[in-house]
Amino acid sequence: MTTYTLRKGSPAKTRTDALVIGVVSAGKGVVAASGGEDVASAYGRKFGPLLATLGITGKRGEVARIPTGGTLKSPLLVVVGLGPADKVDPDAVRRAAGAAARTVTNAATVALALPADDAAHVRAATEGYLLGGYTFTTYKSSKGDDDTPGEVVVLSPAARAAATQEAFETAQVVAAAVARTRDWVNTPAGDLAPPAFADAVVDAAKAKRKGKVTATVLDEKALADEQCGGILGVGQGSANPPRLVRLHYKPRGAHAHLGLVGKGITYDSGGLTIKPGPSMVTMKSDMAGAAAVVSATLAVAELGLPVEVTAWVPMAENMVSGTATRPGDVLTMHDGQTVEVLNTDAEGRLVLADALSMAGDAKPDLVVDVATLTGACETALGDRVSGLFGSSDAVVARVREAGARVGETHWPMPISDEMPVKVRTYSTVADLMQHNVDLYGGASYAAAFLQAFVPEGQAWAHVDIAGPGFNKRGAYGHVTAGGTGVTVATLVELAREMAETSA
Repeated sequence: MTTYTLRKGSPAKTRTDALVIGVVSAGKGVVAASGGEDVASAYGRKFGPLLATLGITGKRGEVARIPTGGTLKSPLLVVVGLGPADKVDPDAVRRAAGAAARTVTNAATVALALPADDAAHVRAATEGYLLGGYTFTTYKSSKGDDDTPGEVVVLSPAARAAATQEAFETAQVVAAAVARTRDWVNTPAGDLAPPAFADAVVDAAKAKRKGKVTATVLDEKALADEQCGGILGVGQGSANPPRLVRLHYKPRGAHAHLGLVGKGITYDSGGLTIKPGPSMVTMKSDMAGAAAVVSATLAVAELGLPVEVTAWVPMAENMVSGTATRPGDVLTMHDGQTVEVLNTDAEGRLVLADALSMAGDAKPDLVVDVATLTGACETALGDRVSGLFGSSDAVVARVREAGARVGETHWPMPISDEMPVKVRTYSTVADLMQHNVDLYGGASYAAAFLQAFVPEGQAWAHVDIAGPGFNKRGAYGHVTAGGTGVTVATLVELAREMAETSA
């Protein structure tokens, strides 16, 4: 197990197996970034030509390993690009640290001398290294040698400041929460059906070291008693019955209440509106929103943030069978509204509808739902940006700004005036139509459908992570292949901001 330490010190004089510094492009050349100045001084005039010989330009994502030959106390120097000198922000540091983590191997000790002059940059360097080195080997018969370092030292001139130390601890808690989310998303659906996922969430809540979080599980009978027709309707085609887990954290002194809802479709075949074969391959990830809100809730409690958090996590497996919901069926939801099902592959909004209605009953100050909801959003924004909808511009701005502070990107999306009208008028047999009959505006239609289950006056945001919830390609920055854990950091930051502004 790796130990992380924060301290002051000269990088050039630090005895470690590997030393990581950043470089930036400045003018016509490449220079050491903040934190690596005395390394450049140790090399003297040779430093620039050395970087040029290796073809290092300072661009983001660039990594090089350089044997130091006794020039430094460390035998290995790892150089990572941070981009232009005037754009070295915490996000650049986080990505660079992540890339470095995958480059350093067989080192017992590692020192990070990346830009870390303040709390935000220290947090970024720590989170980046922790997450960039994430691996998922549970199902590997041969796990290979464990080449994770025994100690990682984060060097910072502000190491003794209280704010910096707090940021350093926060980084470790948030990174652990993101890693847990990735573990759950990467687990094969056959081993994480709704009952097993619910049990895993309960176990995680019990295992917390700090901050009491209560977990309540509603099984299929309890869901029927609560008239959760959406969750039951989606889950009725599977041999694995649905669940809803409610997590609650309320510390002393809490003056604000954050409600979270996460889509927990543990596997999505599309139901009777069955998906094409290739589209099913990554559908174990359709519970990424649920995993994110659970992990964020536990992280908030671990950090002891003085804000009440309640999470509603609906879990179902969308399968094909003789008992599956049919296109044309009508479901009665928790709040009494009826919904005509048009497309059983648009199941996420059905389970979220029940959970959003239950969340609204509790009247939190803000409700945020997170879901791998629509392919339309991924088509619009790609696989690195989350779509963000909300009840007002102020709510959208609040969530977007929280994400920006922790390196997660959200793009505001509209619920145009005609979408709620379509939701309420397309069906001739029920109150609402579940799916858009038109070929355009799919993400906005889905958001309008969800909004129909949010009580009037309730502050609400919807985050569509269909793109960034699962990385189908190679690692980049601090994001590894597979489950990404996106939105965990944003939700924790949002809770922190709510706690501060309500105090």
